[in-house]
Amino acid sequence: MSSSLLQSRVPTALSFSSSIAGGTKPQWRFTSAPAVTFTRRTRNSTIHAKIREIFMPALSSTMTEGKIVSWIKSEGDVLSKGESVVVVESDKADMDVETFYDGILAAIVVAEGESAPVGAPIGLLAETEAEIEEAKAKAAGAGSSAPSTPAASAPSPPPPPAPVAAAPTPVAAPVAADGPRKIVSTPFAKKLAKQHKVDINKLVGTGPFGRITPADVEAAAGIAPAKSSAAPVTAAAHAPAAAAAAAPAKSAPTFAEIPGATIVPFTTMQAAVSKNMIESLSVPTFRVGYPIITDALDALYEKVKPKGVTMTALLAKAAAMALVQHPVVNASCKDGKSFTYNSSINIAVAVAINGGLITPVLPDADKLDLYLLSQKWKELVEKARSKQLQPHEYNSGTFTLSNLGMFGVDRFDAILPPGQGAIMAVGASKPTAVADKDGYFSVKSQMLVNVTADHRIVYGADLAAFLKTFAKIVQEPDSLTM
Repeated sequence: MSSSLLQSRVPTALSFSSSIAGGTKPQWRFTSAPAVTFTRRTRNSTIHAKIREIFMPALSSTMTEGKIVSWIKSEGDVLSKGESVVVVESDKADMDVETFYDGILAAIVVAEGESAPVGAPIGLLAETEAEIEEAKAKAAGAGSSAPSTPAASAPSPPPPPAPVAAAPTPVAAPVAADGPRKIVSTPFAKKLAKQHKVDINKLVGTGPFGRITPADVEAAAGIAPAKSSAAPVTAAAHAPAAAAAAAPAKSAPTFAEIPGATIVPFTTMQAAVSKNMIESLSVPTFRVGYPIITDALDALYEKVKPKGVTMTALLAKAAAMALVQHPVVNASCKDGKSFTYNSSINIAVAVAINGGLITPVLPDADKLDLYLLSQKWKELVEKARSKQLQPHEYNSGTFTLSNLGMFGVDRFDAILPPGQGAIMAVGASKPTAVADKDGYFSVKSQMLVNVTADHRIVYGADLAAFLKTFAKIVQEPDSLTM
């Protein structure tokens, strides 16, 4: 019985015979040798797609949308596997995107300067020249199919109530769509869909290549165009549904327009920073300040500065050494139910760059000597300013250092990055009158540091002990060069 079952699952070119005697193991014997034929047939049957899509990649764990900086290749160029095709701006850096296949770049779906969600097609790759026209038609079809929806609703604007009556049309059209498809929409359209409780998966976009726009969502929600001033009055008397649909629009905040003001949209990096800052509001934090005498640290800096050591490297090394003794400050809470003791001390340092803020990470800062640490930091800063940092070089920090002392800022509070336990804000070192234990005053260089910490895992006593250790290392800095 097992013999016949096996024979039914293999190609007809194969035939087996078996003999089972008593308890002996079955012995199989080929009457022909078709192994090569079997392999070929399987391989040929798996090759289907000749036109492949180049997708917007996820260049970091927080990236949800990417912007096309430039296309390295043009339509019609022959590509080889592993060759760079396009430069994409993620939320933190610009990175080259390579192709995974050989072929011809038949069509560019997302042009330079435009954005697309992660996973959305940005280009089409053809295997042969004969398939280029087919690929171009496929790309054009995505955009040309969308205008059919506004064409159907075009006659309706003259009467004010018409937009309300025509609203269900965009929602009903996608029902006839065949098979699953990738939903491409603008971030504002997604926000509106959530606000008005519209299922964005059932909409047909009227934007480029079928992208769902805010106007599509408003039409599906039954919201009349804002340009019609008489529509709200008529709609209120015409149908209760229109009034219910218009109610959520009133909840959106409106601000007076300032004459001459210029609106500048967020860059991808600024949008990522904004998102992280909003997430930080959900974390219960507290802040502790500590004054530290820096005369000895300043003297050490003057000695090691000619060797290429920066003050940032000195502070990062001092913080890493203090974290070794206070691992709870290096811990993190990500799910609100537990916290993690991180085995590595990775010091992230905030760096302001053109159009945003990024935090390059010094991994294992406690294990590197001061000179190697400073060299590594210079390399990271250069890569950050040229937007060439790799994801692991900016998203693996366990403790963050933010230094505004070089700008003369004496004190400030830093916002805790999501997924970390603490961040230290360092002010400028300035001459200050300081009294000793006997009450005698003297002038010493002093800086103020403020640490913001996650109170779910770090308590006041923990942070005070850490700052006391950090201050001792700064005031007796010989250990930094060992």
